[in-house]
Amino acid sequence: MSENMSEIGADSRDRITGEDRRRLGSRFGAGRIVRKSWKPLLIAVAVFAALYYPIGMALIHEIDDDLDFRVEPAGVEQGASYTVATMAALLDREINEHRWTPNDPWFTPTAGLDNMPNFQLGIVDALSRFSVELLDQIGRVRGSSAADEDLRAAAGHLKISGDKWTWNPEVSWLPTTPAEDEYMAAARRLQTYNTRLAGGAAVFDRRVDNLQATIERIVADLGSASQAIDDHVRDFAGGWWIDYQVDDEFYRNKGKMYAYYLIFRDLGRDYESVLTERNLTLPWNEMLTVMRTLAGLDPLMVMNGSPDGLIFPNHLTSQGFYLLRARTKLREISNILLK
Repeated sequence: MSENMSEIGADSRDRITGEDRRRLGSRFGAGRIVRKSWKPLLIAVAVFAALYYPIGMALIHEIDDDLDFRVEPAGVEQGASYTVATMAALLDREINEHRWTPNDPWFTPTAGLDNMPNFQLGIVDALSRFSVELLDQIGRVRGSSAADEDLRAAAGHLKISGDKWTWNPEVSWLPTTPAEDEYMAAARRLQTYNTRLAGGAAVFDRRVDNLQATIERIVADLGSASQAIDDHVRDFAGGWWIDYQVDDEFYRNKGKMYAYYLIFRDLGRDYESVLTERNLTLPWNEMLTVMRTLAGLDPLMVMNGSPDGLIFPNHLTSQGFYLLRARTKLREISNILLK
C-alpha cells in the first residue's frame, strides 16, 4: 500500500510540476509579447525625437535682418513719428509674423535654437534703450513736463526679460504674463501714442538738444557692447576655433545694431529739418552706411579665431570694428549738434 501511495504522490507532483511549468511558460510568453509590442513604439518615439527638434528648428529659425524694413509713409499719419511706427511694427513682426523664441520651454522644437533668440533679444535691447529716451527726452517738453503715460507704459513693458515664460515656479506657482505679451502691449501703447501725436494730443519734441542727448546715451550703450566684445575676444579667442558662446554674443549684437539702424534711419526723417539746418545730412548718411554694414554682417559660421589668425577668422573683431566706426560717427554728429 505504501508503494501505491508513493506512486500517487509522484503522479501528483508530476501534475503540479506540469501545471507550474505551463503557468510559468504562459507568464514568460506574455512577457515576450509585451516586450514585442513595446518595441515598435519605442522605435517610433526615438525616430520622432530625432526628427522633432531639427525639423522644427529648421522650419522656424529665421534671422530677419531686412535692412529695408519700414512702415510705408501711407501707414504713418501726418504729424506722427516714423521712428515710433517702426518700433511698433518691428515688435509685431518678430512676435506675430515669426515667433518669439527666447522663452520657449524645453518641449518646443525651438528650444534648441540660440542664434534667433539672441538676435530677437538684441532687437528688444535697442528698443528698450530708445524707449527710455522717448520717455525722458523726446516725448516731453524740456523734461519739466509730465511724462507721457503711453510712453511710460511702453518703456515698462519693454524692460521685461525676454526669456520670461508663462510659468516660472521659482517666482510663482501661478501663471504669469509671458514676454511676448508684454512686448505686444508695448507695441500697442506706442501705436496709441503715435495716434495721439498725429492728433496733436502728444509731444514729439524735435529740438536739437533732445536729439543730441539721445545720441549721447546711445553712444554710451554702444560703448558697453564694444567692451563686451573686447572681453570675449580677450578671454576666449584663438584657444579653439569652435566657440559655442561666440555666436550668442555676435547675434545679440547684430539684433541690437539692426534695430538701432532702423531707429536712426527713421529718426533722420523725424528730425529732417534739424539735420538740414545744421548741415548734417551727409554725416548722418555716412553714419547710416556704417550701421547698415554692421547690421548686415552675416557669416555662414561665426568663429572666434585669433584676431591675427591666418586661417580661422574672428567675426567678433569685425563686428567690433564697425561698431566703433558707428560710435565714432554718432559722436561726430553729437559734437556738431552742440555747436
